[in-house]
Amino acid sequence: MTARIAFQGEPGAYSHEACLKARPEMEPMPCRTFEDAIDAVRRGAAELAMLPVENSIYGRVADIHSLLPASGLHIVGEAFVRVHINLLALPGTPLSRIKRAMSHTVLLGQCRDFLQEHGIHRLTGPDTAGSARHVAEAGDPALGALASELAGKIHGLEVVARHIEDHDRNTTRFLIMSREPDLKRRGEHGMMTSFVFDVRNIPAALYKALGGFATNGVNMTKLESYMVGGNFTATQFYADIEGHPDDRNVRLAMEELDYFTDRVTLLGVYPADPRRREG
Repeated sequence: MTARIAFQGEPGAYSHEACLKARPEMEPMPCRTFEDAIDAVRRGAAELAMLPVENSIYGRVADIHSLLPASGLHIVGEAFVRVHINLLALPGTPLSRIKRAMSHTVLLGQCRDFLQEHGIHRLTGPDTAGSARHVAEAGDPALGALASELAGKIHGLEVVARHIEDHDRNTTRFLIMSREPDLKRRGEHGMMTSFVFDVRNIPAALYKALGGFATNGVNMTKLESYMVGGNFTATQFYADIEGHPDDRNVRLAMEELDYFTDRVTLLGVYPADPRRREG
């Protein structure tokens, strides 16, 4: 039986594409929500989950960071996927015939220049793959969809215009989640460590907690805060650092962090994606 990797969205979504690129040997499993994808792994219906956490253009994916600590899953990999946006339409439709384009609001904003140049009106759809499905079902040659080439192949649409995004470095970072942690050193491009922590209620606690990373030469690539339980005073922090917990400098930095925090939760230790270093 083929192992499965769960993702949020319909077949043809960019998360589906990420699954095919990062784990081509696994069967992609579409799920309605992020929670459903996480639950599929927890109950054993899938071995892994592919979850988007941030995009180089529009920032972090809402709700994901708050879901990770309570998910019970562990980060075992990351995948940087270049987002190429294409204008899809019914077979044989010329660009001049398309008057409206449907997609997720984020993608519509990322193709503003192209759509304006060609006088194409923007229509907000449920998501990218869902918009492609709607165009195929509607049968209207004046209606197009902004989505992946994979979505076009699945729904029998043709690429009218390829790679129409305004920014040429539009990339989404995904985390690959598993029921079991994998703390082994692996990969050829270094290791990453992700964790969440709550600082102690003392003056300058965050400054002091992070000081150990600077003094020990540990590169922190991400630090984000978010509220916990709707309480403005209960702030949790999510962090990514370069290195493995067994590295001496990382161990010393984490010991100092532990002193100034009420709780530190390790989310995962995983190999850095080679595309992390690009650009």
